[in-house]
Amino acid sequence: MRWCFSEDLEVTVASDRDSALAALRRTEPEVVTLDLGLPPDPGGASEGFSLLEEILRLTPMTKVIVVTGREDKENAVKAIGMGASDFYQKPLDADILTFVVNRAFRLAELERENRDLAFHQNGTNIKGIVGASPQMLAICRTLEKVAPTDVTTLVTGETGTGKELLARAIHNLSHRSCKPFAAINCAAIPENLLESELFGYEKGAFTGATQSKKGKIESANGGTLFLDEIGDMPMALQAKLLRFLQERVVDRVGSVTPIPVDVRVVCATHRDVRQLIESGEFREDLYYRISEITLDVPAVREREGDALVIARSLLKSLGKEMDRPNLSFNEDAIKAINNYAWPGNVREMINKVKRATIMADGKRVTAEDLELPCEGFPETSQLNLRQVRENAERRAIVQALSSCNYNMARASRLLGVTRPTLYNLTDKYKIDTSAEAPSA
Repeated sequence: MRWCFSEDLEVTVASDRDSALAALRRTEPEVVTLDLGLPPDPGGASEGFSLLEEILRLTPMTKVIVVTGREDKENAVKAIGMGASDFYQKPLDADILTFVVNRAFRLAELERENRDLAFHQNGTNIKGIVGASPQMLAICRTLEKVAPTDVTTLVTGETGTGKELLARAIHNLSHRSCKPFAAINCAAIPENLLESELFGYEKGAFTGATQSKKGKIESANGGTLFLDEIGDMPMALQAKLLRFLQERVVDRVGSVTPIPVDVRVVCATHRDVRQLIESGEFREDLYYRISEITLDVPAVREREGDALVIARSLLKSLGKEMDRPNLSFNEDAIKAINNYAWPGNVREMINKVKRATIMADGKRVTAEDLELPCEGFPETSQLNLRQVRENAERRAIVQALSSCNYNMARASRLLGVTRPTLYNLTDKYKIDTSAEAPSA
């Protein structure tokens, strides 16, 4: 089979399950041809099916072509049902095998292009949230798990990071999505009005209360209540909010009749709640009530590569709004976007991209249009791919050795390399292999 393929393909051959898994970890192939009749069960298919399951678990995007006997169609069908992408029946025909393998490579390429296209559009599957960094994708995966539940959620992060967008996403992905989403900014309303805004009031409760009015909590009945900047809520109201979260009833100002309310609560703040608790500005028992799940949104500068992804998305949407749909960033603008700290996060970026959309001459947006510095940045040549790869390789070896108590045989199996190769790598990176594992 090996000689059936052209020289431009790198082919690795394995004789059993262990060597196949080692090669899989080492080379991460796009396509695998798998004979189901592997030792110690060469006459059956049990070992081949076990290996197929492990391949699809370790590298689910790998295309597996199952090789079967001429009269073995049942196993071929079973393998396809388990996740194999294709099958090939013996005896060997070089032209047919090459065709089947090339088709698998083409399928892998199409799937990769599709993922890349979806990734570069906004990096996430959540409406309104743009991001492609590992940090933001992790937030989105957590959000997708949290949204279908009714747990009270606290969203923290710097100003302008999109905390309200995440709150709306939680609502939109929940079973309450067709019900109201009521938002209130606890820092924007004077203390003497905030209680009536939240809990409502009865007619005659105070001067000017000419009729009864529902508060935000009641207005969100059946849906989601979003309390923005809850870190600025006055202490007196914190006690009343805590009672509501415990009892799920509201007392309107001037009323003695509790009103039951079914609402999911999402809170947000840019302040460090732990510090507020220590300084006596926030109730610790309320904090534990509102933070059953906490989403800590990273700043734009902490999100690898997201600044440019967000800026391009904004340029596209704002360009359409302002009838300038074909704008793009030039090299200086891209460098400036990637290197600027973005202290105002996405909110600042919206302002700068909107200005640039208006001010740009021609089709190319410059760093000057964005009002960003375009000098004093490190040269991109300092980003050395070989160095990045070696650093990652060294970290993996140290981690493997540590997890295996510095047993070279076990560490080499974990890394998918031979022991001589592992010894060569530890010598190359000057890694001490004589260290003793800490006692448990």
